[in-house]
Amino acid sequence: MILHRYFARRFAIAFCGLLIVFALFVALVDLIEQVRIFDGLAFGEVLSLTLLNTPLGLYQMLPLIVILATIALYLGLARSSELVVTRASGRSGLSAIVAPVVVAGLLGSLAVAMFNPIVAATSQKYANLREFHESGGTATLSIGTNGLWLRQGSSDGQTVIHARRASADADELFDVTFLAFAESGSPTRRIIAEKAMLTHGGWELTEAKAWPLVPGINPEVNAALHETLFVPSTLTQERIRDSFGKVTAIPIWDLPAFITQLEEAGFSARRHAVWLQMELARPLFLVAMVLVGAAFTMRPARTGRTGIAVLSAVLLGFALYYVRNFAQILGENGQIPVMLAAWAPPVASVLLALGVILHMEDG
Repeated sequence: MILHRYFARRFAIAFCGLLIVFALFVALVDLIEQVRIFDGLAFGEVLSLTLLNTPLGLYQMLPLIVILATIALYLGLARSSELVVTRASGRSGLSAIVAPVVVAGLLGSLAVAMFNPIVAATSQKYANLREFHESGGTATLSIGTNGLWLRQGSSDGQTVIHARRASADADELFDVTFLAFAESGSPTRRIIAEKAMLTHGGWELTEAKAWPLVPGINPEVNAALHETLFVPSTLTQERIRDSFGKVTAIPIWDLPAFITQLEEAGFSARRHAVWLQMELARPLFLVAMVLVGAAFTMRPARTGRTGIAVLSAVLLGFALYYVRNFAQILGENGQIPVMLAAWAPPVASVLLALGVILHMEDG
């Protein structure tokens, strides 16, 4: 038990050290990128954008940090001959893996349960601030049992859009209402239409009726009917989908309810379902990264070829990470089932790494 606690402490220290190094590196790189994008923005605001965007980059790098921490742990144990002493005391080499595997599983669970909501909040705040600095307004979308609400912003004011339902591609709204507001906040026009289709540069409304909401005139008397009516907009199909479909901006605790609301509104929630299952499988994937790192570095330092072993572990880790992302794409496109896309890569990674470890330990 004491030996397991020792290995667990060494692994946790290596992980925390690498986490700090990568956090500083990601923040520095992102700061340079934000300065390049927002050239005329004050440094304080650029720094705020950087700090809001850093948690997402760090969250995506967790598998790399885990495998590097594992490599650092076992290389250190090999150089100090502690692994040799462990084996000489009658313990199997596999016993040296138990503690790091447990710690990686706990870290993955904490990352999903606690760090994921933090990443979601900072990602949403970053997206809103970036859109505000780029276009002068924000586009938000809310989905509920009474339909969906969309807000588009520009330098001229805000427009609130309500629709009973929408197409799965988010480019058509049905039973839609547009309510335009001036910069002062007062309403200027109300439009209802049977259908609104998003085209290049705006919305194309079908069977629409528009009321001017200007003080001093009767809205109903001055209302106009239009077979087709074009309403300018800076929104695109991708921006609408991102406003409700950016999976990293939704906390994992809210994902099940959000998926239900999304399906009730007529949208496809497959991407969110895949992401939910992949987040649940993240601890297992981090465990797989520990096993991969241990498979190539749990050997005495005197055997040599340490550089090749480290390179092999990192390359295999990258390959498994690529396979995981590729399976995610296949799952989102409906090529393979959701559960298979989320759970097959980490399970296969664990089995592959265990096979390599058993082969090297027992021949």
